Amino acid sequence: MARTDAFGYDLTVTSQEAVAAWDRTVQAFLAHAAATPTHLGAALEAEPDFALAHVAKGFFMLLLGRRELIDTGQEAFETASRIVGTASTARERAYVDALGLYLTGDMRGAADAMDRTLLAYPRDALALKLVQAMRFVMGDGAGMRASIEAVLPHYDDHAAAPYVNGCYAFALEETGDYRAAEARGRDAVLRARDDAWGVHAVAHVFDMTNRAQEGVTWLVNQPETWAHCNNFRYHVWWHLALFHLDRGEHAEVLRLYDAEIRAEHTDDYRDISNAASLLIRLELDGVEIGNRWEELAAICENRTEDGCVVFADLHYVLALASGDKAQSAQRLLHTMQRNAQMQQATTMGQVSAEAGVPAAEGLIRFANGDYASAFSALKAARPAIQTVGGSHAQRDVFERLTIDAALRAGMMGEARGLIHDRTRRRGALDGYAERRLERIGVLEADMAEAL
Repeated sequence: MARTDAFGYDLTVTSQEAVAAWDRTVQAFLAHAAATPTHLGAALEAEPDFALAHVAKGFFMLLLGRRELIDTGQEAFETASRIVGTASTARERAYVDALGLYLTGDMRGAADAMDRTLLAYPRDALALKLVQAMRFVMGDGAGMRASIEAVLPHYDDHAAAPYVNGCYAFALEETGDYRAAEARGRDAVLRARDDAWGVHAVAHVFDMTNRAQEGVTWLVNQPETWAHCNNFRYHVWWHLALFHLDRGEHAEVLRLYDAEIRAEHTDDYRDISNAASLLIRLELDGVEIGNRWEELAAICENRTEDGCVVFADLHYVLALASGDKAQSAQRLLHTMQRNAQMQQATTMGQVSAEAGVPAAEGLIRFANGDYASAFSALKAARPAIQTVGGSHAQRDVFERLTIDAALRAGMMGEARGLIHDRTRRRGALDGYAERRLERIGVLEADMAEAL
């Protein structure tokens, strides 16, 4: 008897219980729910030779960006490869092939392969979400948008339509179409109250268009939309903290940091990036942050050999350099340099060479107070910095450090030019830019008076 998933595609399984657990897995993954691994485990328990479930496990492991989980991803791939070698659908085999590319370090190839699968099976919302996840890690906003737009007409009457709208909203925001992004994101949340990605996409719009108060209102009025989440909920709290930071409400930022963003001292790189980038933003604004770097730096000392995701490595470097772990920061820099030299054929090796290594050097030099040299390194990384992954809002920490390095080195013209370019790309002058332009004006007036 043929079994089909919630989207109407065949699954090579015999148990309807496995199908039901699989559908719950996909639904939970779309909603960033903490229950996702529980549902996946139930699917595999009901059907141990469930190829697609093993593939999903492999993708989930690799997307966590932890070296110690690569072996688990490899085991999942090998198990799925054995299963699909006997009986499977073309869709299942395509998933396995894409996972294999990811394991070789060819993330771009894996994303392209999943995009081809999505074109062949356009109502497969899991494939759509996996493509967005991989392209997000590569900072490929245009690729995210093109992927979704190629299949969007197939989701008019689709069960996952709200979540697809949430994904589309984020892709629109990352490509600068803020009005359309806000409309799509609001619609997604209206239709699915657990669409945390859609809530987050609209928060991005508010961040990029300097609407901090609207952002605060948007998030505090509907915490239930991300309460069910895995660690993604910490990231949504991070967005709320950014709005308060823009308003100069530093006490509230620190409260959110302690009570929500670092409520659990996890070592997930996404949680580390939330924390490190928020702390350095506070310090750039002259806020004393106490001993909070120490907790992050102690965790990051264990990640100096990872080299899985450049975005993660840069935030580890930031925490180590800021937390007085200079030797560990240098060890991680050496790991990135080695990857750039020895893994040139991999996606992350290329990113390390073009953006990761110079950015890491700039972060270390900034922490050491060598601002002119830090500016030089960060500016060298800037043309390719989007490839390190994450969102515009997340990568803005590197932009701020570049601007502040120029300011501290007395390069007023360079700083002003970067601020204007940043504002042009964002779409609005925010509190950070206003404060820096005011500082430049004061410094230039002082210099003129001294002459």
